[in-house]
Amino acid sequence: MPALIATVQSVAIALSLATVLGVCLGGLIGTSAVLARCLGPILEFLRTLPPPSIVPVTALLIGVSDGMKLFVIVFAAIWPVLLNTTAGVRSLHPVLRETARSLQLSFLARISKIFLPALLPAILTGIRIAAPLAIIVSLLAEMLTLMPGLGQLLLMAQRNFAAAEVFGLLVVVGLFGFALNAVLAAVEAWILAPQGHKRQR
Repeated sequence: MPALIATVQSVAIALSLATVLGVCLGGLIGTSAVLARCLGPILEFLRTLPPPSIVPVTALLIGVSDGMKLFVIVFAAIWPVLLNTTAGVRSLHPVLRETARSLQLSFLARISKIFLPALLPAILTGIRIAAPLAIIVSLLAEMLTLMPGLGQLLLMAQRNFAAAEVFGLLVVVGLFGFALNAVLAAVEAWILAPQGHKRQR
């Protein structure tokens, strides 16, 4: 149970951070052509780096800690959210931009009342793609650094040739992934449901 809690906490926190950072960066890159040209090559290079290669380097630079583990998970999970948000911003209908200008809304009002509702489908899709990546990288980081979590238990069971324990842990990981996907699907369905359906519920 402590190992499951450690993994769940890491995935939840890292997925939240990846969502916030991905939406903010994706929104900036999608609205600024200059920023997209400047950051494009760097982001493409970073996106192609496999997470297993990041773990040892991050452990050397930061040290084996919860911060290192979160950094690695966020690094892997941020890309689906960032790319989906960027694509969503670029595909926004020009009428939305003109509406925001004609109403003379403040920056925060434009984001919360016009742009964010229009971008929600793209953002939520990115989060659902990022969720399994966060679980995989969390297990990988725990295996490579022997930090507390399901990954550490899986590695120790494998080393001890405890086949039954390995299969049991795999079932736990599968159930965790299934439950996380079900929660995200339910949240997505609720957020994207018409207002009338929400009132009826």
